[in-house]
Amino acid sequence: MEIKLEPTLSTCIETAAKREYERVLGILLKGKQENKELEETLELLRLFLESADFGQLRSLSEKPLLDDRQVEFVLRSTNSERGYEVEMKSRKRQCC
Repeated sequence: MEIKLEPTLSTCIETAAKREYERVLGILLKGKQENKELEETLELLRLFLESADFGQLRSLSEKPLLDDRQVEFVLRSTNSERGYEVEMKSRKRQCC
């Protein structure tokens, strides 16, 4: 399982994760049948929101964002004690 979250100068990683959690929860609540993949996504986001060091993640992404770079956090489920790993990627913004 892998989730991509993209913070911006106006939306930090925590806010991006909360919005994605609410989006997935809304889909699940409207659905008439079980969706295991969405349930796993929701659980991974819940774990991340409850245990991540958002201050550190914001600090990591601040400079690239201020340099007008696109930042993406990739959240992956793992068998570790925490249940996930997170990786930050940064690249130049695509023009036009």
